[in-house]
Amino acid sequence: MTLLSTLKLSTQSKPSKISQVQVRRNKLAQRLWEQGELAKAKQAGTQFNPIKFRTVKDAETGLRKQVEQLKNIKQWWWTTDNGKIALSVRFGPRLVELAKGKFAVELASEKDLIHTLDLLRQATLNGELDGAIENVALKLRDGFKK
Repeated sequence: MTLLSTLKLSTQSKPSKISQVQVRRNKLAQRLWEQGELAKAKQAGTQFNPIKFRTVKDAETGLRKQVEQLKNIKQWWWTTDNGKIALSVRFGPRLVELAKGKFAVELASEKDLIHTLDLLRQATLNGELDGAIENVALKLRDGFKK
């Protein structure tokens, strides 16, 4: 018996292109993960600044190189007038409408924040926010037209 025969072989191949819907889901899920990590860091009393890579042109040699840069993340939650926490979801600079006329989630305390962000991330990956993301993406796209 060969080693290759012990594997379960499949006819599947990697797709050459990811659908636009899946790209948007992944993008929002990544931002929600960052917000969750930011919330965990705030509760622990530390800072969360992930590293991003930026391509710059070296002035002396003229060659392009990648440099590390700290990514600044703004929190999506705030304390309301009645002492509760409100959390809004953003896709780019715009707010995502979670339900008809509802742009924020109200939480009793910051303890619920991480769990709520995880729920929103799961909902995004499951496709429950596809319509809302599509609406925001269309509004963003219309802003670029002349």
